[in-house]
Amino acid sequence: MKKTAGTGAVDERLFLQSVARALDVLEAFAQSPRPKSLGEIAAATGVNKSAAQRIGQTLLARGYLERSENGRLTLGRRLLDRSFDYLRSNPLVERATPVLMDLRKLTGERVDLSLFDEETTVYAIRLQSKRETFYATLPGRRIPTFLSSGGRACLAQLPDAEVEAILARSDMRAFTPKSRVTLPEVWEKIREARTDGYSWAAEEALIGEVVLSAAVLDGMRRPIGAVHIAGSLSEWSTEDFRRRFSPLAIEAARALSG
Repeated sequence: MKKTAGTGAVDERLFLQSVARALDVLEAFAQSPRPKSLGEIAAATGVNKSAAQRIGQTLLARGYLERSENGRLTLGRRLLDRSFDYLRSNPLVERATPVLMDLRKLTGERVDLSLFDEETTVYAIRLQSKRETFYATLPGRRIPTFLSSGGRACLAQLPDAEVEAILARSDMRAFTPKSRVTLPEVWEKIREARTDGYSWAAEEALIGEVVLSAAVLDGMRRPIGAVHIAGSLSEWSTEDFRRRFSPLAIEAARALSG
């Protein structure tokens, strides 16, 4: 059996290496989204230059890659179509949109919906406030589950053995000097979330930001995502922010659960 990101194990007899390599080419842009030469793509994906050229030409023909002004390859606009298809087909995203719009009006702060994906969480809805960094406005961004307040809120809903397995597979690297990356620190936040019903973080993923989150559960009481409310430490103390907004995040998450 082969382990694949976000899907668990698959039967190697059914695994198409050619399809995987094409996806590897697209994912080569994840760490550095600038236009790339065929040589750079080959080096990033571990294929030879001839294979990179064939894959690149195929993706060009389908619109998933485009040529930049200097002739290099860059991600294509067709990828946005697939993101749109995913978002409109996800029932949680559909249910959450009006709830988060109301929450955004009520709080005056940024509100997000993230989706739980074991070692990572991915933002599916991001409703901006008046001040944001570029990355904080974009859906589709992934962040390690152990580092995210939404991820920790989801981990708090799982048995200890399952949490331990997820943390063992996680890349425990810091995003900022205030990131909590040791197992005792992360477990402390998970246990705190179990007690409080929500999780919070201050400047762990983004300097100057405080964020709190409550988990959204499916009908089996398993975590599938989280509602986030994020604010600026230039306007709020962590205590006041938590006191003001944690009941609202918990209420919104409960409305979307089940």
